[in-house]
Amino acid sequence: MDQNMNSTKEGLISGSGAIQHKAYARVGLLGNPSDVYFGKTISFSLANFWASVTLEPSPHLIINPHPIHDLVQFDSLDHLVNRLQSEGYYGGVRLLMSICKLFHKHCKENNINLSPGNFTLSYDTNIPRQAGLSGSSAIVCAALSCLLDFYKVRHLIKVEVRPNLILSAEKELGIVAGLQDRVAQVYGGLVHMDFSKENMDKLGHGIYTPMDISLLPPLHLIYAENPSDSGKVHSTIRQRWLNGDGLVISSMKEVADIAAEGKSAILEKNYQKLAELMNRNFDLRRRMFGDECLGALNIEMVEVARRVGAASKFTGSGGAVVAFCPEGPPQVNRLEDECRKAGFSIQAIQVVPSCLNDVDLKTLSK
Repeated sequence: MDQNMNSTKEGLISGSGAIQHKAYARVGLLGNPSDVYFGKTISFSLANFWASVTLEPSPHLIINPHPIHDLVQFDSLDHLVNRLQSEGYYGGVRLLMSICKLFHKHCKENNINLSPGNFTLSYDTNIPRQAGLSGSSAIVCAALSCLLDFYKVRHLIKVEVRPNLILSAEKELGIVAGLQDRVAQVYGGLVHMDFSKENMDKLGHGIYTPMDISLLPPLHLIYAENPSDSGKVHSTIRQRWLNGDGLVISSMKEVADIAAEGKSAILEKNYQKLAELMNRNFDLRRRMFGDECLGALNIEMVEVARRVGAASKFTGSGGAVVAFCPEGPPQVNRLEDECRKAGFSIQAIQVVPSCLNDVDLKTLSK
């Protein structure tokens, strides 16, 4: 760590006024994707991967492109084409611009005065791309934290509202997502989330309940280094749900109920029940979405774990899998061997404790 940077739970603040914040990757443990269908989920922040944003006071407002993720100089036309095919067209600059715009809009609409002053924003990330670990929202979340501290308005924007603000910045860019990921990244730790229609209509957000991370058993993350087949068919689930499709509505309710059951199982340390719920969660998703939509590579990651008797499900919408080995270390060893054979990466999961500081906690609804 830079000797001129002071560490606080709010992030890093240097003697020169530079502010740095991290936001971590997210694992949806139970209940996803019911968060966008007035359901319930349990998610946690993953310490293995993160995005960081640094804000430095400057004469002009500057958004610095990342030297790798926002590459604009290439060795050749082949290099450019190969890069676009593997990484896509978009880096993090648009994310930083969007959260600046939506932060300004939110403050203006809520009569929050922002002091004058400019800054330079830059970012870095080690979250694998297209791995279903919420890499984009991590960048936005870290940037929002920097803006809250630069303008000294952390106490004026409630913790419960911040995930909505992050999501609105992503929706501005056409990114389709739900609140679950942003809640996990704003709060940190392990969080149960209730997105019931009553709560969403009345409060504008869900009911978010932090849980003790020490209640979790050892978990593992499985992901593909090059997730080329992440499901090529656009899902029609949203439209079917809106049209009143009985299978989708009943299945999504069952997925939400899994999170409610999972909360009890985790509190009781009933890990056999947790394993059953994880498997059931994926099976319901597969029944609703179909194999063609989920993608063969994603399904194989789940099946690799199940072949050794481990419980497994997607961390998000595909690209990575969370696995639990109820039989302990010997089963973990078998899982690691199977992942190596299949060409998948595997890591022991580290869970981030709560990210909330004293100022944040005072903004929470009582």
